[in-house]
Amino acid sequence: MVSRGWPQAVFGIAGHWVPALAAAVGLSSASHADGACVLTRIADLPVTLDGLRATIPAKINGDESVFTVDSGAFYSMMSRAQATEHHLSLFTAPPFFAEVEGFTGGADVSIATVKQFTLGKAVYPNVDFMIGGSETGQDVVGILGQNFLGKLDVEYDLANGAMRVFHPTGCGGSVLAYWDKSQPYSLLDIAPTNELAPFAMVTAIVNGVSMRAILDTGAEVSFLTLEAAKRAGLDPRRGGAVPAGQTGGIGSKSVASWIIPVASFKIGDEEIRNTHLRVADTTAFDRDMLIGMDFFLSHHIYVAKSQGKLYFTYNGGPVFNLTVGRQAQASSSPAAQGAPKAGDTAAEPSDAAGFARRGAAFAARGYFEHAIADLSRACALALAEPGYLYQRALAYIGARQLSLAMDDLNQTLKLDPGDIHALVVRAQLHLSGHDKAHAIADLDAADRVAPKEADVRLEMGSVYEAADDLPAAVAQADLWIRAHPDDGKLAQALNARCWARALEGQELDHALADCNAALGRDPKNADIRDSRGLVRLRLGDLDRSILDYDEALKIHPKSAWSLYGRGLDELRKGDKAAGETDIAAATALSPHLPEEAKAHGIAP
Repeated sequence: MVSRGWPQAVFGIAGHWVPALAAAVGLSSASHADGACVLTRIADLPVTLDGLRATIPAKINGDESVFTVDSGAFYSMMSRAQATEHHLSLFTAPPFFAEVEGFTGGADVSIATVKQFTLGKAVYPNVDFMIGGSETGQDVVGILGQNFLGKLDVEYDLANGAMRVFHPTGCGGSVLAYWDKSQPYSLLDIAPTNELAPFAMVTAIVNGVSMRAILDTGAEVSFLTLEAAKRAGLDPRRGGAVPAGQTGGIGSKSVASWIIPVASFKIGDEEIRNTHLRVADTTAFDRDMLIGMDFFLSHHIYVAKSQGKLYFTYNGGPVFNLTVGRQAQASSSPAAQGAPKAGDTAAEPSDAAGFARRGAAFAARGYFEHAIADLSRACALALAEPGYLYQRALAYIGARQLSLAMDDLNQTLKLDPGDIHALVVRAQLHLSGHDKAHAIADLDAADRVAPKEADVRLEMGSVYEAADDLPAAVAQADLWIRAHPDDGKLAQALNARCWARALEGQELDHALADCNAALGRDPKNADIRDSRGLVRLRLGDLDRSILDYDEALKIHPKSAWSLYGRGLDELRKGDKAAGETDIAAATALSPHLPEEAKAHGIAP
């Protein structure tokens, strides 16, 4: 996240980070001394991976909460829905800095004050947060940015589920990569920082071209901006580029991305040849690349703000997550990927929480066998903790061991019947077994206990739609859209509501308005064009429906629904040959589609 200018004086704790934390936590000598150099460890922060988001526990006015660690965020932030859920009062930010600019667009913001904010053992009075932008993940209240991370040295040992905060003394010329003397480390200079640009920016080399890169734990995956990619001779219109779906951030829109072949990527002493990188259709002011969580998980990193240096070592396994959508992954790594490691020579976890955090990190990297082993240790050490069973269920799903995942989810819900996310995941497992009745029962149970503003309602709507309970899908979208007026997923939500109404054949004028609004936010989105094509087919506006399907098929030529809908339009216009050709092509791609469409009253 990049700020458009936030005066330090607005935020009460900005100038008091070091003494406040030191006094609250208590200073202790750390494990490294090199001559006169002493690293004083100020805080150990447990990190749990929620997918590819690094989260840490905190408290808002005494209430337990979870925040995403976002080293690319200028300041800490939460969404309006979360501010409402935590009963925070908002006041308007001054007009000259009332918009934050992110890599995926702007987000209008307000300000709220948390009277008591607790991080680790430190308690801070009257902490200001920016309020606005997108939700940041399951049960995550907001993001912790550079006002927490930018004052001291921070070690990211995320493969072991840990962050450590240090205050170095007399370490100006010392090597601070203290954790593993048996392997070489890379060293990079960090560009000079200031209060309005506190990010750790380094130089990476792509195809021999220097790129200004920010280390950003708030980015789930690393990517180049489109402008920077073109400077390196990379173009998504050329052969070899693969569409990789939409990438979102705090802003009000999502952007297209591609996976593109790259001859060379170099950072520090580490070089990857004949690899691939993700490219996103966005601009980033004076930044060319975000180095995201995929890189953080595959490396052990020390950001030495005290020296203006960055140290890192390689953990093994893929360096970048190059997943296309949620399906097959083609990953790249240094010449010898090596076996995955939990994080250099770190000690084995000593308790259930440590095993669970390391297991979640393995799962985030796709090493499900290792994740299941660690999470099984956690479950054995804490038999009554439903959270570890839930995490292991997700790892079992990743490993396609669905019956074991169902067993864990059943046990999770026996221990905690109101676990919203376990209910939603179990509903999806029921659906995978064609058990719509039990899926809907789980969704209804989640609906009864979820806060109206909960981000999970968007996912619940999707599962209701898959279970053919279209009125419930619309109801979930209504609640989510009302609570998230400036979220980056708003176009997705409007499209989901449009599609559910189009399938049901109800409230088609509202459906058309939703699709139009979604396209206003994301005009190149083929799924929205496809949804509007169906609305117009239902309305009998055949020519415009065909135009929408044509545009969708330019982007996704093998979209079965777009081919089928266009075929129906053509048949109704009397063009039998074209209609039958399109319907045959759709049926070849999705043999059950004609039956599914007919069940919704959509047929020749």
